[in-house]
This record gives sequence, structure tokens and C-alpha cells, in this order.
Amino acid sequence: MQLFQTPKNPVPSGGTLRPVKTADSINLRAAFWPARRAPAVGTIVLCQGRSEFIEKYFEVVAEFLEKGFCVVAFDWRGQGGSDRLLSNARKGHVDDFAQYWRDIDAIQHQILSVDCPKPWFALGHSMGGAILLDMAGSTDLCFDRLVLTAPMVDIYGIKYPRASRLLIAALDACGLGGAFAPGGGETAGATLPFAGNVLTSDPARYARTADIIAYAPQIALGHCTIGWLDAAFRLMGKISAPEFPRQTLTPILILGAGNDRVVDQHALEAFAHRLKAGRLINIAHSEHEILVERDPFRAQFWAAVDAFLPGSG
Repeated sequence: MQLFQTPKNPVPSGGTLRPVKTADSINLRAAFWPARRAPAVGTIVLCQGRSEFIEKYFEVVAEFLEKGFCVVAFDWRGQGGSDRLLSNARKGHVDDFAQYWRDIDAIQHQILSVDCPKPWFALGHSMGGAILLDMAGSTDLCFDRLVLTAPMVDIYGIKYPRASRLLIAALDACGLGGAFAPGGGETAGATLPFAGNVLTSDPARYARTADIIAYAPQIALGHCTIGWLDAAFRLMGKISAPEFPRQTLTPILILGAGNDRVVDQHALEAFAHRLKAGRLINIAHSEHEILVERDPFRAQFWAAVDAFLPGSG
């Protein structure tokens, strides 16, 4: 395992690679950066979205370090530099999203509890945000506060959602869970032309991600499998149930992307409205990936985070 850098995306200084192994023997690629001043404000754990990798967050790591945090970043099972779950490494797969809890548990016991000062916070994007929301509804969450960017509470633009979910569930039950979801393939989305992309309006940061993949194609991921999509539908159904947000007492800051064409913004607003200890701030005109958006959108993100996380700013 290693971290990869390009001229426009250097590895933040002071970090160390910290491979961890989960309870079910999955090897995760993780990295730890100690705070650059003492005492540390606390520790932030970066929980990426589907198909992402640690290198995509080097800019964010450096920004949190400048604010006095220790930083932990890792690749979920099945993506980045962590163990892949199918023989075709380009398939984004998991059988059930509860398996991702084992990744967080391994990070907690092998990195956080060993080297990281409290309070512990987590920043989750899209899929990572959905996983953290799921954990926040239980007693297993180890984080004091959550910051979520465009958490995956529902998928944007599905014309017949109920029929689509039933079809995917049926295909999974028939043993096709390891196949690409309809319309999917091995091509990593971030390598497609910038024009028409639904992730960011920033061409430089979009190109930076493509450059990382060109340099280290082994960390890239193609489309999700039928099994992953079926598991995602089950999780989204669980966290969008009316009673679920009311059971979540962890303080949560949600940053919504006003021009999101990946996560359904209306579903996100309905979810956030029912939270007991959370709020939604909508960043108008931002595309889905707020952290790789243009500077004016990122400035709104940081202003909200600085006001929400104790000691930040």
C-alpha cells in the first residue's frame, strides 16, 4: 500500500500510512496526520463517497491540519487502495451497507483509540454520509459530531423509483448481485470529459482527480454492481423512514448541493427537517461534490464547518 501524488496534488506533509484489518479480514488503506500545533483541536475522520480514494482529499486534509486537527483518511472496503471484494476490481460492490460499519470499527480501534485526541468528528460525503447517518441511528457511533456533504438519502432522477427498486432486488435475489448495474461498466466516472459532468463546476479540481487516476489507475473504480445498488436502496429506505431522523441525537451539520444531480435534494430537505439535533445548509448552485467545487462554494462550506465544530476556524 502507498499514497500517490501528482505535481498538482502533493501528499500533505507529516502523515503516515496506517493499514488496518477489519474483523472480517478486509485490509483497508488508511492514513494518519498528527495535528500541526498543540494542543490539537480534536480529530476529524474523512469518510469518502462511492468510488473515491484518499488522494482526492489531500486538499481537505491540508486545510483541516491548518485548523489544528489531527486527520484520519481511509478507503472503504471495495475501493481505493483497500481490498476489492470481487475478482473484477473495477466493480463497486458490497452485499450490505452494515459491512461498512466494520471499517469504521477498525479505524476506531486501530487508529483513533491509539493516536487520536478527542473530541472525534467525522466528515462524510454522499455514500459516506449515508453510512454515518445509519450508525448515528444506533449506539455504535463513536463521533461527537458529524458534518455531511450531500449525504445519500435518495438518488436523483429515478423515473420509477418503486419499480426500479423491486427490479434491482429481484435481480440480486436471482444471483446477479455481482454484475454491473444496468448501464454500468468499468470506466471511472471522473475520467470522462468535464463537459456535462454532474460532480463539480470546477474544471481544475475535476482535472486533478482525473490526473490522479491516470497516474494510479489501480485505485479507480467503475460503476456499482446490482448488489451494491440493492444494498443502497435498502439503506436509503431505512434512513428515509419518518421515525429514523427523530432517533438520531448526534449533532449533525448537513451541507446540501443546490444543483445536485446525484442525490435528491428534496428528499434531503425532508430528512433534515425531521432531525432533532441537526440542520441543513443549502449551498446554492453547487454540484454534488462540494469539496471539489469552485472556491466560492467551498468558502461557504468552511464557514459552516467553522461555526459548527468546536475549536475550528
